[in-house]
Amino acid sequence: MSQLSTHAHDHREHKDDTHHNRSTTGRPGIDLHDPALYLNRELSWLDFNERVLQLAEDERIPLLERVKFCAIYTTNLDEYYMVRVAGLYDQIEAGVENPGQDGLTPSETIAGIRARVQELGVRLSECFDRELRPALARHGVRVVTYEDLDEAQRAYVAERFEKVIFPALTPLAVAPGRPFPYISNLSLSLAVLVRDPVNDQTVFARVKVPTEILPRFVTIRPAGGPAGGSASGPAGGSSNGPASAPPNSPPGTTLVPLEDVIAHHLEQLFPGMEIVDCDVFRVTRDADLEVSDDAADLLQAVEDELRRRRFGEVVRVELGSRCSPRLRAELAALLEMDDEAIYPVDGLLDMGALWQIHRLPGMTELRDPPMAGITHPRLLRHEGERPDVLGAMRDGDLLVHHPYDSFATSVERFVQQAVEDPNVLAIKQTVYRTSDDSPLVPALIDATERGKQAVALVELKARFDERANIHWAKAMEEAGVHVVYGQPALKTHCKCVLVVRREGDGVRNYVHIGTGNYHSTTARLYTDFGLFTTDEQLGADVTDMFNYLTGYGRPLHYRKVLTAPNQLRDGLLAEIERTIAAHSPEHPARIAMKMNALVDGRCIRALYRASQAGVRVQLNVRGICCLRPGVEGVSENITVVSIIGRLLEHARVYAFEREGEARTIYIASADLMPRNLDHRVEMAVPIEAPELQEELMDTLERAFADNQNSWELGSDGVWRRRAPGAGEEPRSLQLELIELHARRAEDRPREPDAAGVPG
Repeated sequence: MSQLSTHAHDHREHKDDTHHNRSTTGRPGIDLHDPALYLNRELSWLDFNERVLQLAEDERIPLLERVKFCAIYTTNLDEYYMVRVAGLYDQIEAGVENPGQDGLTPSETIAGIRARVQELGVRLSECFDRELRPALARHGVRVVTYEDLDEAQRAYVAERFEKVIFPALTPLAVAPGRPFPYISNLSLSLAVLVRDPVNDQTVFARVKVPTEILPRFVTIRPAGGPAGGSASGPAGGSSNGPASAPPNSPPGTTLVPLEDVIAHHLEQLFPGMEIVDCDVFRVTRDADLEVSDDAADLLQAVEDELRRRRFGEVVRVELGSRCSPRLRAELAALLEMDDEAIYPVDGLLDMGALWQIHRLPGMTELRDPPMAGITHPRLLRHEGERPDVLGAMRDGDLLVHHPYDSFATSVERFVQQAVEDPNVLAIKQTVYRTSDDSPLVPALIDATERGKQAVALVELKARFDERANIHWAKAMEEAGVHVVYGQPALKTHCKCVLVVRREGDGVRNYVHIGTGNYHSTTARLYTDFGLFTTDEQLGADVTDMFNYLTGYGRPLHYRKVLTAPNQLRDGLLAEIERTIAAHSPEHPARIAMKMNALVDGRCIRALYRASQAGVRVQLNVRGICCLRPGVEGVSENITVVSIIGRLLEHARVYAFEREGEARTIYIASADLMPRNLDHRVEMAVPIEAPELQEELMDTLERAFADNQNSWELGSDGVWRRRAPGAGEEPRSLQLELIELHARRAEDRPREPDAAGVPG
């Protein structure tokens, strides 16, 4: 749904559930559409990113992990501006200033965003400069400015500049006949005022900092150290070969920002000129991809839009806080930016580059202990053999929880085993996000070469993964895989693999339905559930879903699963209403949910009605939450917690407990957001086996008990970090699950941990 149609949709939503409210439990005189009952979506996201920042500030966390959280905070914020803030500006430019469900207009929201981002930016800079930088120095990693270098180090840097950096630079001056250059999205640049002493003319020039080909930090190591002084560090980047390190370097590693080195050698770029002023800046552009619902060739339309994305409107300019008023005014005028879009930054600009420091070799004591996914015991039917996923599925439903359960020995092994099995006739898979090192997509190509039918339903519009998906789609098509791109109006976000196997005189469907992407890297960093099943009705549902998306027709009534955009919201709302109807003081009912975001107005109002009826509602929402808990007469029976930690909480679970009935529990690919429920193909699958339900509820109970990496949302809209009370034991969801799976695994085969962390 485009940003411009959001408020029209909200109006329709108001009409859709008005009669619903009157026919169900509620409190007379309380308007559940009152804006005071809703938190702003965009400001709630900033609250989530603040929780990430709090981990960077947390002295209990290993030092390099704190550095990592600074990088995650920054890259999260970049994407937020490229998509969400850009969308708000689109609404303003189109004259759409209607208030959202929280009562704020787009202009008011942007004002709130600016104030909050500036406040958090100060904290980020202080955290790195006052805490992390000195702590790194104590461990031999000095992050310094050019002024901090001694003479020997400056000589070394000058040599690196001449041999490696200078050839990669292109100064661009703005003068008659030389228009202001295009500034690419998220690129770091130097703004320079250059004066010609002959004619006394001063011009503006831009020098791009080439971080796409060189590391952000120039690395100085002691003589004889590893990769002695090479400017290409762990983050990549080429050089003309290592030069000897300066002889008087202190022990350890010294890192100097690349832009600082360039700024102190500008006279070589502008010979004979006077450098009047200089500072660093960075622009953020609108990068949201809009593809027409009427696109005749979806692949071509997405490729065209990717080319246009490079030239999106500028929505944010970051620049050094000490930038002179003259240089700032010159830059703002050339970029045609209002002052509200300019963000002064005190300290290092673009801390996403801190990944280079996090990936420095060694220093294991400054990192989290290694973690390895275990092979689910049920997959190891015979010691010494490869996991038998198909055999385990024939024995009954199997639930895996990544990354505690290995993705490689479960999901990837499932597809590989299907490819190798001569009785498998067809393999069908959705591809929303995948990785270059994942064997799943190549496995589909292998299946085709073995004579099996292979179908890939590729979502070309997976934000910021469009190019990768186009690459894989073309490779699969060339190999003979049936590639389908879904429907232009909907993103295919469900996570399904269907294997059709010949058995006896018929076939059996083997199905995997998950909450996370088929992405081997994120599967070791994101927490997700997946169900392996041969249930006939679920197999038929997934078969129908694939046929609907690859063929031509209207969606059928599914037997067990709930799908968006047609059934998922209504199905969950019906479960809430059944829970309300079943609740009484003598027979209490409960709703427990885990998700990434809670935004949808109809779902929030249903949860308010459940609270008003006395139902206990427990919500574990990692990110955005527009519901306001703890409001008397509305939501005093609702608690909301958020867990932010080493792993990215990504699973969605929707559980309903009614006394005298079996639990109803779904795992799903969808959050409770209008975009998921109305404009994506999503799937929620019921978990029916009692032992698997117990696993899910155990995870939820641990999440609600977490008092180490958990925050609770108050009725005032403020998230407060939990801590053990008097006499309480420290509880950590992720640590407990790591230990639980380790005990279950005993000496089972383990999967290596991935480099990197969630963003």
